[in-house]
Amino acid sequence: MRQGEKPLLDPVSPPATLPGLLEAADVNKRIRIDWAWVLILGAQTTRPCFPGCQCEVETFGLFDSFSLTRVDCSGLGPHIVPVPIPLDTAHLDLSSNRLETVNESVLAGPGYTTLAGLDLSHNLLTSISPTTFSRLRYLESLDLSHNGLAALPANSFTSSPLSDVNLSHNRLREVSVSAFATHSQARALHVDLSHNLIHRLVPHPTGAALPTPTIQSLNLTWNRLCTVPDLQGLPLRYLSLDGNPLGAIGPGAFAGLAGLTHLSLASLQRVPQLAPYSFRQLPGLQVLDLSNNPKLKWAGTEVFSGLGSLQELDLSGTGLVPLPEMLLLHLPALQSINVGQDVRCRRVVREGAYPRQPGSSPKVALHCVDTRESAARSPDIL
Repeated sequence: MRQGEKPLLDPVSPPATLPGLLEAADVNKRIRIDWAWVLILGAQTTRPCFPGCQCEVETFGLFDSFSLTRVDCSGLGPHIVPVPIPLDTAHLDLSSNRLETVNESVLAGPGYTTLAGLDLSHNLLTSISPTTFSRLRYLESLDLSHNGLAALPANSFTSSPLSDVNLSHNRLREVSVSAFATHSQARALHVDLSHNLIHRLVPHPTGAALPTPTIQSLNLTWNRLCTVPDLQGLPLRYLSLDGNPLGAIGPGAFAGLAGLTHLSLASLQRVPQLAPYSFRQLPGLQVLDLSNNPKLKWAGTEVFSGLGSLQELDLSGTGLVPLPEMLLLHLPALQSINVGQDVRCRRVVREGAYPRQPGSSPKVALHCVDTRESAARSPDIL
């Protein structure tokens, strides 16, 4: 044996036992499994980036066969634009840079046209043109919140297959639904227009060149809408009108929104008048939030007529107490109601001492609990 060469068997070390060998094999197996998950789910590394920016690379697949780069150039100032970015950049953060303008030429350089996500929030933008984002044909997420945008041109996002647009906290007054129409209508679109000055939504015109926007979630909280906007034709499933100065809500207010499953009308700034059959055209509605409307009064249980699918009703912080005796008859699918202050009621079926006669209806009750005191109240038999 040559000097420095280790023997195949170390005479000093004790011989390996069978349990020890099995334990070592099990550890090696777990290590291989853990590494396999790392290779499949992805890993994060950094790469050289423009001074002041941070570039984070996410790799996916076996042997890091696929990678995407997230570039963060936030908080650097307006001089940062246009900033060179890697060609494989998937998400670019340009927030908090005091940007006053962003035009098509800025977003047309290498690496920009293949962006999937763009964050322009917390800047000083006051306007965009119909062509600002025309080169971003793969853009899925766009954040323009916390700017000073006063108008939104029609066909603003025609070229981008967007699934999420955040326009909250701007100065928009009138918005056309057509602004969100795109050539690619395959994916559901979530639009946040909350905390603006919107007093009118212009409906998408019939026979327009572009199809109706596929908006499934629309947040219009804390605007200046005095009436429920005309949203007919939109495939809405979620709609929030919280904090608006809505007045009367009549039987046709939600026409054309049969697919809506979640409606929020909380904290309205006027005394809302709910007419009978106000929600009759929402047969698929599952959640209705009327909370924090202290001056809201009953206009008859017919207000809830037609809500055969409603499961959750929030009446907390309203004047809608006590609950009418016939309420559950109009809401056959209802499971829970929030009323008063921190009182939650659940639907229960009361069986009598004797078997129910064929054809008779079960006795339904609301069992209410004050969540602050965790003390059960006596159920109201309806």
